[in-house]
Amino acid sequence: MFKKILLPIDLEHADVARKAIILAMEEAKRSGSKLYVMTVAPGFGTPLVASFFDDATVKKAMKEVARHLKKFVANHIPGEFHAKSIVTEGNPPEQILKQAKEHNIDLIIISGYDTELDQMLLGSCSAKVVRHSNCSVLVVKN
Repeated sequence: MFKKILLPIDLEHADVARKAIILAMEEAKRSGSKLYVMTVAPGFGTPLVASFFDDATVKKAMKEVARHLKKFVANHIPGEFHAKSIVTEGNPPEQILKQAKEHNIDLIIISGYDTELDQMLLGSCSAKVVRHSNCSVLVVKN
């Protein structure tokens, strides 16, 4: 049914993604889907933040995030899935939606673990993805 599945992972809270990972692998196996695992690094490009970091530091940080994601994928997703890793930088909901559009994703499987304070002040990342996505979204509550 689904050809491409996007699995956003917050590496700072990777422990809560266990159920989402299992569901993504089950669906990928059942549908023969390609699995895209992504993470979003903090927004270095915003004017306030960018003034503190030179290009070399940002590149080094992004390489480190990519290394952590690659290790995460190797430890949690068997090689048979040939998962593609994606590292972006910026606002998580915006980046998730951007990658979904760029890769023609059919299904986003995302963990829902936001705190009440996050939802009051900023709104939930998963809720924003659900509201603005052009594809199906499965939110896995932990």
